[in-house]
Amino acid sequence: MPDGSESKRRRKGSREERRTQLIEATIEVLSQNGYARTTQTEVAKKAGLSHGLVSFHFATKEKLLAATLAFLAEEYRQNWVGALEAAPPEAALQLDALLRADFNPQICTQARLYAWCTFWGEAQSRPIYQQSCGSNDQEYIEVMEGICARLCVEQGSPFDPVLVARMLRVAVEGVWLDMITMTNPYSAEEGLRSVHTCASAFFPALFCEHGLISEQAVKA
Repeated sequence: MPDGSESKRRRKGSREERRTQLIEATIEVLSQNGYARTTQTEVAKKAGLSHGLVSFHFATKEKLLAATLAFLAEEYRQNWVGALEAAPPEAALQLDALLRADFNPQICTQARLYAWCTFWGEAQSRPIYQQSCGSNDQEYIEVMEGICARLCVEQGSPFDPVLVARMLRVAVEGVWLDMITMTNPYSAEEGLRSVHTCASAFFPALFCEHGLISEQAVKA
């Protein structure tokens, strides 16, 4: 028979699995119903679990939504941080990795894009957004600005790197929104091409719509 510590680990694992299952169901319900019409009952139905189990893990709808946003925020942060850590140190390669990270199929899904846009757009969600995402947003902005500052120096660019970083960030956010609101929505691949086109406007010797023009030239 399993000892007490093993049983405790199993119970903890089961609780975490249930929480994640409910959060994933909440993302789906948010994408279909929006913020105001997302309920614990709908989440329970989507997850195939009882309403009581939802209430056990998340006493209120507000706590469920706050946990969902915190989950998305940490998932997003781990995605871009991991992409940078895996990329070579050259600034152009780091920028390319950062832009591509936003179109990683694991995070750039219809349900997740809808959920993010729901949190961005609903006034009542803004306090929990600031609480969950404010520091992460600032960290991302500072990293992007640092990379763009290095590139502007290397390329002799006349642009203010703070503005370049802002335009690239706004381009990504705008493309995410565009991908789910257009009458004929387009793919993540086309979304990434759009953002690379934006990068090419500031660094034409390095980027084109398909990404880096030449990785060898960057490393030369």
